[in-house]
Amino acid sequence: MPSSSDRQLPEIRQVQVLRAPIEKVWEAAATSAGIEAWFMPNTFVAEEGAEFILHAGPFGDSRCRVTELSPPHRLSFDWGEQWSVAFELKELEPGVTEFTVIHGGWSEDGVTEFGQSHREVRERMNGGWAGIVKKLAAVLEG
Repeated sequence: MPSSSDRQLPEIRQVQVLRAPIEKVWEAAATSAGIEAWFMPNTFVAEEGAEFILHAGPFGDSRCRVTELSPPHRLSFDWGEQWSVAFELKELEPGVTEFTVIHGGWSEDGVTEFGQSHREVRERMNGGWAGIVKKLAAVLEG
């Protein structure tokens, strides 16, 4: 039987259907300027294995590393030491794209590098991602 420290909390998954072509959504999801427009300032480089920084305001800077780059369908990166994030894009029809963010790496007894429990931060981030994908829609559709 796994110990409580081995138990994972569910990943965060937020989906947004966007009235935008997949290429335009990819530009917003996989470029530094695009990511900054709806998520946060960063030093993102679209290259597998590339390291970059997310400037997370009062939480400071987080080191990240691109783990998968499959244009225009999937971008994955490690966020800090514990989390993984993926942006998945699926063309539903011409000019309509489904955007999914998946944020994993939450453990039952985990504590972030900022000293907060994974359970607490996961709840906050779940709501945060819901708002962030709506901001992406506003940027692309507005």
